[in-house]
Amino acid sequence: MSRVCEICGKHPVASRTVSHSHRVVNRQHIPNIQDVYVVVDGERRKMKVCTKCMKSGRVVRG
Repeated sequence: MSRVCEICGKHPVASRTVSHSHRVVNRQHIPNIQDVYVVVDGERRKMKVCTKCMKSGRVVRG
């Protein structure tokens, strides 16, 4: 699974868009996942992290 946050596990979610005339269209809500270098146990490693985890300080970039 390529679009999954390795910190919190956030992933794409399916839903439906319903217009005023009740036409139904399937859609997908995709989280904002970025490839960033993160310091884990003293070593630098590339991870896929959502922007919410980056803003909240759950990861140390480096």
